Amino acid sequence: ATMRTRSSTSVGRSSKSIPRIAVVGRPNVGKSALVNRLCGSRSAIVADESGVTRDRTTQLGQFGNHKYNVVDTGGLVFDDTEGVFIKDIRDQAMVAISESEAVIFVVDGQHGMHNMDAEIADFLRKQVKLPTYVCVNKCESERMGLAQAAEFHSLGLGEPTACSALHGVGTAELLERVFADNPNFD
Repeated sequence: ATMRTRSSTSVGRSSKSIPRIAVVGRPNVGKSALVNRLCGSRSAIVADESGVTRDRTTQLGQFGNHKYNVVDTGGLVFDDTEGVFIKDIRDQAMVAISESEAVIFVVDGQHGMHNMDAEIADFLRKQVKLPTYVCVNKCESERMGLAQAAEFHSLGLGEPTACSALHGVGTAELLERVFADNPNFD
């Protein structure tokens, strides 16, 4: 499947290509809101994309001198009985990961740990050989956010970052970690 983006990145990786960050997580954790925040946009949907629930969408972002593409994916579910598009969404998420240099795994700090979070974390630990960052979204209170994020240490994917995509809390810290850890994000 081809994908249109707002940037003019090449399909193959070259020294001039803009690095990609795949944003994954279960449904309704705020992935698109985080993509909007990371890209300074109001809509994570690229206008000329169709099939929003199945297709991945890409936006260009910039943080300081860093340019990057963020790939928004549908909710990642491993149980095919959950819905008609689940396999299509999962396939699109796999393509997004395969084309990226890092993964941001979004979880819901207000809801807390969910069994689907554990399944996705297990998949990311075992199958994905990219730096992966846990973004504990919906942590609107900085004081409560640390407690909400602490629960997600058990996912085994490193230090979770408390964030609020809605209010912008923690998103700069999240990007700083991605850039500091990855030479591809120069």
